[in-house]
Amino acid sequence: MLADKFIGTGVALITPFKTNGSVDFEALKRVVNHVVAGGVDYVVALGTTSETPTLRVFERDVVVRIIVEEVDGRVPIVVGVGMNSTSECVEILRTSDFSGVSGILSVVPYYNKPTQEGLFQHFSEIAKNSPLPIILYNIPSRCGVNMTADTTLQLANAYSNIVGIKEASADMTQIKDIIRLKSSGFQVISGDDALALEIIEAGGSGVISVLGNALPTQVSTMIRTALAGKFDLAQKELDEFEHLIPLLFAEGNPAGIKTMMNNFGFCENELRLPLVKCSDSLQNLIRTELESFSKR
Repeated sequence: MLADKFIGTGVALITPFKTNGSVDFEALKRVVNHVVAGGVDYVVALGTTSETPTLRVFERDVVVRIIVEEVDGRVPIVVGVGMNSTSECVEILRTSDFSGVSGILSVVPYYNKPTQEGLFQHFSEIAKNSPLPIILYNIPSRCGVNMTADTTLQLANAYSNIVGIKEASADMTQIKDIIRLKSSGFQVISGDDALALEIIEAGGSGVISVLGNALPTQVSTMIRTALAGKFDLAQKELDEFEHLIPLLFAEGNPAGIKTMMNNFGFCENELRLPLVKCSDSLQNLIRTELESFSKR
């Protein structure tokens, strides 16, 4: 089935930057190889964690090509193609080079605050024009509008190439409704590291993780344990991160994970405006928690 390759742990890759603000392509290669070697099931390029809105169009293309080359077929690759202009999104789908890519992640249109009918029509155009399977991405805290369970299910039932949703609404009632009413081939993927086990226990199929950039082996092991139905053990594994995960998001994503990756030596601790690095106090808290984590 089309969606089977998106079960387990996906990682929303960061985009490393140099101190002069340019994309650090060598650091990106290090991150990709670290994550793939760590045992993740697939990677996601040009998502929220990639700081995609700050990337120029040509940079996005180069980032995807480098990820494809470094992955070299070892795991599936999902590329983010989503924005608040339906026509521009369709144009990207029609004209981009998706060789080596397995799927599209398309976020709910932001800022415009469309109705549910507007969301259905937007994603209908995406589905009609996408050359690859589509994972919907619902994240109301960023987009200003929530895609309801009814709209998600309507889209899943109408288009066979819409194969899943990354749910980051944190609304477990809504998420459970989707899981309860969906067809067997439709994947519900957690967009939140902290809720991943709860969503899997409800019938979800995994996570697209931020923490997995730094700790791919630990996150992948935890998710596989949960998918095997060993939830008590998986919870113990999640408990190891219980203090770290909130710190990663305390001043916004990807500031926290960039601090963590810098501590591990993968990249500079650089973001592009309007995003900025974590405050000194938060960086110290993350560093202290990492030291504690490494001793467990």
